[in-house]
Amino acid sequence: MHQLGVPACAAQGLNVGGSGGARTLLGCGTPPVCTERGCEKHQEPPPANGGWDLLPSSPLGAMTAPDSWVSFRPLPKLTLGLLAIMTFSFLSHLSSRFPSARRSLPCPNTMAGSPPHPTERGMWTVNSLGRLGNQMGEYATLYALAKMNGHQAYILPEMHQQLAPLFRITLPVLSSDVVQNIPWKDYELHDWMSEEYRHIEGKYVRLTGYPCSWTFYHHLRQEILQEFSFHDHVKEEANWYLAGLRGQRRNVTYVGVHVRRGDYVRVMPEHWKGVVADKAYLEKAMGYFRAKYQEPVFVVTSNGMEWCRENIDTSWGDVYFSGDGKESSPGRDFALLAHCNHTIMTIGSFGIWAGYLAGGETVYLANYTLPDSPFLKIFKPEAAFLPEWIGIDADLSPLRRGTSG
Repeated sequence: MHQLGVPACAAQGLNVGGSGGARTLLGCGTPPVCTERGCEKHQEPPPANGGWDLLPSSPLGAMTAPDSWVSFRPLPKLTLGLLAIMTFSFLSHLSSRFPSARRSLPCPNTMAGSPPHPTERGMWTVNSLGRLGNQMGEYATLYALAKMNGHQAYILPEMHQQLAPLFRITLPVLSSDVVQNIPWKDYELHDWMSEEYRHIEGKYVRLTGYPCSWTFYHHLRQEILQEFSFHDHVKEEANWYLAGLRGQRRNVTYVGVHVRRGDYVRVMPEHWKGVVADKAYLEKAMGYFRAKYQEPVFVVTSNGMEWCRENIDTSWGDVYFSGDGKESSPGRDFALLAHCNHTIMTIGSFGIWAGYLAGGETVYLANYTLPDSPFLKIFKPEAAFLPEWIGIDADLSPLRRGTSG
């Protein structure tokens, strides 16, 4: 039995890295798997014969058992002639009953998931814009709205390239030539669910915008979580890394911390009358988990890791910077956050999705713009953050003084 607050795959004594250690995110191979949440280990391996039951007790086994062979004797010519006539007659009958069977075989050059006659069947898709968090929001919104309106959803090749290396997504992929030849009807979305989105008309609809709101897809939460389930080797590497942070702790609770900086440091104050998270916010958020859990471990990811190392208090001995404090790949960072028990996010869709997939408690930066910010015309906080998430108000005084970040 694993300990409370600890991912099952990170329990003491469990070799989360497998016999071969950690695998790279984009590596190959099939790691061990488990039925516990957060990893896929400990399932029984398939039979050595590939899954076929060749025991004499099975029909196939009885046919292949050594003592079940029957000696073959040459048949008379008349019998062979009758057999040939019957075979020809049977094949002719099949051809007349199913004349289009041959034509229905898929073309080997068609991209997997592309419909054979897209202009006859119709389809819905969504633009492929932004980085990982944006792409996940677009995918989930397409998934939900297409189902809601009774249409089949397809994704663009660009979206597949972004999401497929990490997740076991299932929506079929359109080939580039099909995309170019479809008379798309563009349908722009704002960033929250509206009643009119339940009745979108059109056979070939391409949703546009940057939707990332739980109001579109939360009623399908389990399906969305399944779409964004990680490949085994991604889960294995994330759990291997987290297990390495356990040390001598017996009741560890992992808290993923995502600090969004980069372009937001400039864009928020200059264009949106807003701020990014500061040192005081992160201290309050970490203080919340330190007061509630016995042995928290904070796993910090950021696109501004130098700032994090200078401003996050590490004197408690419970803070770890992903990738030894250097900026890592977005996919690897996201996998680490999603495999933690709880989440501290700042701003941005990357952190929102990390909290959504991790479950547990999520603390977010609240009220980080001035009341007259144009950002509030395109963004509704109540539609971005789940009601049970915990908001800590941002300090807007640097913005009013003309300094931020």
